Amino acid sequence: MSAITATPTAATSSVPTVGSLLRDGAVATVLAAVATAAVAAAGQAVGFSLDVAGASIPASGFATLTVIFSVIGLLIAVGLRRFARRPRTTWIRTTVALTVLSLVPDVLADAATSTKVLLMVTHLVAAAIVIPAVARRLRA
Repeated sequence: MSAITATPTAATSSVPTVGSLLRDGAVATVLAAVATAAVAAAGQAVGFSLDVAGASIPASGFATLTVIFSVIGLLIAVGLRRFARRPRTTWIRTTVALTVLSLVPDVLADAATSTKVLLMVTHLVAAAIVIPAVARRLRA
């Protein structure tokens, strides 16, 4: 006669932790910062001006602002994780709306059309990196 022994297994949670949200968000933030600075530098290398209202924006400025606004986005995600009924859906809707709104100052900027396009591309690059990375760590 043989005996069957059941080994208890740890219960896995389908709700990602705040730690995993912040970790993945931080990684996405760094990647987005590098990507936006690279896009700005590449644009400048091929002849796009980074002058807005007579002042030149350094490529590092793109990275810095990407980090600042991505951290604000992560704080929003943490709040949605706790208080929203459907955090992932709310996150995506909110961040897409904020991304669209972030394009408005670019359109209105005192800059050449090519500069405005480059500014908008950097916003879209950052959003394309950060939004999905954070969304994956939020409950649907």
